[in-house]
Amino acid sequence: MVSWRSSLQRKAWRPYIEASLLLETRLDEDLQAVSGMTLKDYNVLLVLSESPAHRLRMGELAARMVFSPSRLTYQIKVMERRGWVLRQVLPDDKRVHHAVLTATGLEALHEADRHHIATVRRLFTDGLDEDELRVLARVFTRLQDQLQDRPEQDSAPGGDAEPDRSDR
Repeated sequence: MVSWRSSLQRKAWRPYIEASLLLETRLDEDLQAVSGMTLKDYNVLLVLSESPAHRLRMGELAARMVFSPSRLTYQIKVMERRGWVLRQVLPDDKRVHHAVLTATGLEALHEADRHHIATVRRLFTDGLDEDELRVLARVFTRLQDQLQDRPEQDSAPGGDAEPDRSDR
């Protein structure tokens, strides 16, 4: 059996996790410098802009953003103060709240879009050829589907031993 330290899995994992964190940080810093919005703001606006009537139930939006309900409530309050979203209660069920994209939020998204897309291309996609992009799209779509189907799977398949924690 190959140890974790010398495995192909580790050789894939380490650069992935470190590069993804670095990429997210760089995208967030760039977006804040140019538009004054965080990457999380941008993603909330993007998800709402792609939703029917530019609205989603708060629970569904939290799931899409991978936020706890309290984290999403805080995020929406911050964005409400900027005029980008509204929280609306359903008239027939006061327990159900929707996050609604405002015209101001849609305009802010459109203003940030061109620069953000150029930055994503520069930092991520421009250095990849079409075959690499297809592989990434296939791999991460499958991984996303797998994680959404079974978010609480704790054990490794086949009962693999716990890896050496000193070398993650």
